Amino acid sequence: MALRRCWRLAAFLPRLPVSPPVGRLTLSSFVSTPPSCRQAEVRLRGFSSEARNTDVSYGQLKQLLAEGRAVVVDVREPWELREYGFIPGSVNVPLGQVNTALQLAPEEFREKYDGEMPRRTDNVVFVCLAGIRSKTALNTAASLGYRDVQHYPDGWQDWAEREQHQ
Repeated sequence: MALRRCWRLAAFLPRLPVSPPVGRLTLSSFVSTPPSCRQAEVRLRGFSSEARNTDVSYGQLKQLLAEGRAVVVDVREPWELREYGFIPGSVNVPLGQVNTALQLAPEEFREKYDGEMPRRTDNVVFVCLAGIRSKTALNTAASLGYRDVQHYPDGWQDWAEREQHQ
């Protein structure tokens, strides 16, 4: 009975060509694509299936900081920074607050975290103690539309050790 209903509806649907067009068969062979969809298609072509390297080495991080080309966000808890130390110039946003912090107004962010809020176009480098929380923060920022996000996988422990040897 359900099949009969489908056949009755089929009488009202437009017919597809019996023989497909010569060449490559695409959706546009049958349906015209609205301009807004064509623009989205062009934007999507810019993406690559190749994964971008999101890890930053000690040397790269030092260079980014020296040149002022990155916003460094330390996602450890405030007590960890007091007890172990921090990278000079970094902004402390605990991991549990990263999602809401990156959605605040810049003035609110500055007031709450005592630093400049990174823009979605800024190079943002996340840091934690050993590189685990920073990777989570990186994924959170990327899901919020931040384009140039990286993390320092060796974390504060590596930074402090290397800084002592210089």
